Amino acid sequence: MVVAMAVCVSIIGKDNAPLYLSTTDMDKELELQYRVHAALDVVEEKCQTTGKGTPETKELYLGLLYATETHKIYGFVTNTKIKFILVIDSGNIALRENEVRAMFRNLHMLYTDAVCNPFFLPGEALSSKKFDRSIQKLMSGN
Repeated sequence: MVVAMAVCVSIIGKDNAPLYLSTTDMDKELELQYRVHAALDVVEEKCQTTGKGTPETKELYLGLLYATETHKIYGFVTNTKIKFILVIDSGNIALRENEVRAMFRNLHMLYTDAVCNPFFLPGEALSSKKFDRSIQKLMSGN
């Protein structure tokens, strides 16, 4: 069992505005926000290069966007241009690619459930205690 899978989960809107950001370490939140922001450029570049000549896809798993000494940053984009960014501790060498895909699938499912709520206003930041608890479970690997 992996102890801590993700140290940061971020959901970015189609206009690159943050819709949700959660970190496991509040002391490093600013650094992790910077990592997420830097990953957006890589996401845009990957979407432009893969978008040419490919059929319309429902979702796009971008894989490892970039890595630093301390973190690995993974990306996922939906067909509505919502971007999901996961920052994972580089010390977690037991994490396999299919586990990262499963985390993105679960994150996308949680996000879909949250925005399908009739009380959710599109474009607003996600502020649901149930969503927060679910994301914390996802980040811990449970």
